[in-house]
Amino acid sequence: MTDAWKISAEVSKTAARAALVAHEDATDWPDTWVVTGMEVADHLPEEWVFEVYLDQEPTCFDLKRVGGLFEGKPPRFAVEKLPETDWVTESQKGVDPIRAGRFHVRTPEHHADPEMVDFVIPASQAFGTGQHQTTAGCLAMLDLMKREGVLARKIADIGTGTGLLAFAGMHL
Repeated sequence: MTDAWKISAEVSKTAARAALVAHEDATDWPDTWVVTGMEVADHLPEEWVFEVYLDQEPTCFDLKRVGGLFEGKPPRFAVEKLPETDWVTESQKGVDPIRAGRFHVRTPEHHADPEMVDFVIPASQAFGTGQHQTTAGCLAMLDLMKREGVLARKIADIGTGTGLLAFAGMHL
């Protein structure tokens, strides 16, 4: 796992948006850096935090490059090394189960529904959890097809996920 660092500054909404536009126009920006800007809190819509995530410890040149996105004097930046984290697992924690037709898709943290076909997908295998509307729609369609007597002899689940649709098709 590589190091992950963050450069951040609290700025006005106007300054953050202008810096985001300047970043979009920059032609020499490192591909591995991720730039974001967002409200500090819902009740403070004019106060934003501007963040740049890097894959190495930022140098003085890197800080100047980020500062160059701001008009006039750049804001005061905070620099921090981020803890090693499995971001896929973290992003899926607390994901609510989905119900689509007869199917119930959940992480191990949630309880099974004995009335439904239960699929358990650990959060670390985030792709293919049924959270995307097209996956949930396909599950519902597979269930409808079965209820209407359609017998699918060959089902292909073409994707990069858990194979959830293939498992649902095999069950039917």
